[in-house]
Amino acid sequence: MISKGEKLIVGLGNPGLLYSGSRHNVGFTVLKSLAVFLKTGFRRERSLSSLVAESGLPGSRLILALPQTYMNLSGVAVKALVKKFKIRPEDLLVVCDDLDLDLGRIKIRAQGSSGGQRGLQSIIEHLGGGGFCRLRIGIGRPPTGMDPAEYVLSGFSRREKEAAKMAQEEAVNCCLCWAEEGLPQAMNKFNKKSDLLKKRKV
Repeated sequence: MISKGEKLIVGLGNPGLLYSGSRHNVGFTVLKSLAVFLKTGFRRERSLSSLVAESGLPGSRLILALPQTYMNLSGVAVKALVKKFKIRPEDLLVVCDDLDLDLGRIKIRAQGSSGGQRGLQSIIEHLGGGGFCRLRIGIGRPPTGMDPAEYVLSGFSRREKEAAKMAQEEAVNCCLCWAEEGLPQAMNKFNKKSDLLKKRKV
């Protein structure tokens, strides 16, 4: 049964034009697209260190947030958001990039470790555990010899942009499914689709 009340979706990234469109900012990109689809806009909430948007759902309210703390301190903003809106762990979904997923793939999970994603790690530390939902968007591994820190801050190449855009569109649909139908349905629909995509590439 889908819980009522507030649901919170947080997109991870770094604020500022310098990072706009980078691999590390796919969480921001997805949340902005989701806001457009829901016909809502972000407002700055300084006390929450975030940009916040809201939209109604049947029986509940969906809150979208873009932390403005920079990636490594995302937990500061998320803790404030969770406290302000009284969000339970199962009603929090964090959207972020993932180096270990192929470009074009997405995965939604109920909980887990950070997997080396520093924004997720900050959230886990500030919330006292990893028992919240997360949607990972694959950005692929860096080329041999390239520093991963440099890679995640780079933009997608012309050849990669189509796959990146498709994954981001799927992520928007996955967020909506999670909010409206629940986590099991989102996992069943979008993780299977992502696995099939991987099989076709092999």
